[in-house]
Amino acid sequence: MQLSLHADYALRVLLYAGSNPKTTVTTQQISTAYGISRNHLVRVVQTLGEVGYVRVTQGRAGGLMLAKAPEEIRLGQVVRDAEPNLRLVECFDRATNTCPIIDSCGLKGPLRKALEAFLAELDKYTLADLLAGPRGAQMASALVQLGGAQK
Repeated sequence: MQLSLHADYALRVLLYAGSNPKTTVTTQQISTAYGISRNHLVRVVQTLGEVGYVRVTQGRAGGLMLAKAPEEIRLGQVVRDAEPNLRLVECFDRATNTCPIIDSCGLKGPLRKALEAFLAELDKYTLADLLAGPRGAQMASALVQLGGAQK
């Protein structure tokens, strides 16, 4: 399984914003730090704002900051909210399925269980877990070195 860039960038935006608590950060700063498209980030930030993970302010002095405490942001839910397609195989969507063996195939059940296990594992972790301890400090330091963070 591979996450879309939208979901990947959503997690990165939250890590960046979480590494800069109580600070408004810009999509340009995030783009510079990660070396990713600012235009794509704008759409990702819009998604994160719509589902309530970040608070977005418009204008010249605008940017974003976390709208929830990092302890309230479960990684599995972020993936569910940001991933446009969690259908691992075409038969997960009866409306568009063209597989002729859907009613007799035993593959759909194990794949659904695997997807559920994947998301359940991510649900065990919050953004706070990723920001805590030496690894979180190392990540924040790396973002400063990459030129995007405001420490």
